[in-house]
Amino acid sequence: MVIRGDKDEQAVLCSKDKTYDLKIADTSNMLLLIPGCKTPDQLKMEETHCNIIHTEIFGFSNNYWELRRCRPKLKKLKRLLMANTYEGPDSQKEKDSNCSKYTTEDLLDQIQASEEEIMAQLQVLNACEIGGYWRILEFDYEMKLLNHVTQLVDSESWSFTKVPLNICLQELGPLEPEEMIEHCLKCYGRRYTEEGEIYFDLSADKICRATAQMLLQNAVKFNLAEFQEVWQQSVPEGMITRLEQLKGLALVDRQSRPEIIFLLKVDDLPEDNQERFNSLFSLREKWTEEDIAPYIQDLCGEKQTIGALLTKYSRSSMQNGVKVYNSRRPIS
Repeated sequence: MVIRGDKDEQAVLCSKDKTYDLKIADTSNMLLLIPGCKTPDQLKMEETHCNIIHTEIFGFSNNYWELRRCRPKLKKLKRLLMANTYEGPDSQKEKDSNCSKYTTEDLLDQIQASEEEIMAQLQVLNACEIGGYWRILEFDYEMKLLNHVTQLVDSESWSFTKVPLNICLQELGPLEPEEMIEHCLKCYGRRYTEEGEIYFDLSADKICRATAQMLLQNAVKFNLAEFQEVWQQSVPEGMITRLEQLKGLALVDRQSRPEIIFLLKVDDLPEDNQERFNSLFSLREKWTEEDIAPYIQDLCGEKQTIGALLTKYSRSSMQNGVKVYNSRRPIS
């Protein structure tokens, strides 16, 4: 058990795989602290004769720490790693020793989450360990690696479901470090072994999503019809683009004429529930459940549903026969 948090943060308690809020709870029963105290269960196990013994009281308390399971606080993890993204071995950044870098121990010391939750989030962020430090690849560099891979698949007429690791490393090794090529394959595919050879099954959804992000990141708003045409032309041949691939990454405005699409990443929204809803309702006054769900899914606790969150933080109404949700409080 480890208590984590900086001076300006509310302390949390972390086990190997869970995170808990710490709250002081008062009790009307005085708690006495006795060294070597045994519980009734322990006494039963020992099967000793029950004797009354005199013991010294070391202290007392009228309150205790109550633990409540909470979501790990992981926004800070991305913020720390994004401050010094990896742009490739020849980048000027890599020659600058003043840039902040973080080992696993550094992250355990600074992030309010359990070790398993931190390691899982590093995978979600597509972070990789370079020289003992965790780094996130600069998006443009990541896309450069992905382009090398997809162009090789095309030139060799391979199936995207069966991309051989060894040949990729041999062919692309002169262009980029082999560990970066393999990392890119891991980010966008599933590794498997067949007849002693290692292959990757590349995900069309992930590649289409990354391509959409590349197109949208340089435009404030994009005409939806034009975007869909350019997007389909930009992905590798044989892959089909669908708007469902962009959940939590981009938002479509069906009310505007013409319809538009723009980048809205769930990663960039506040971690606190109320702040998240405030941010979403300041962006759009009324939401359908289908549109808002990808942006609040990660706020759901163990036994909480999207419906329960919407009931707590919004009010519903009908608009043209469709249920929509707006804020319970005025948004400034």
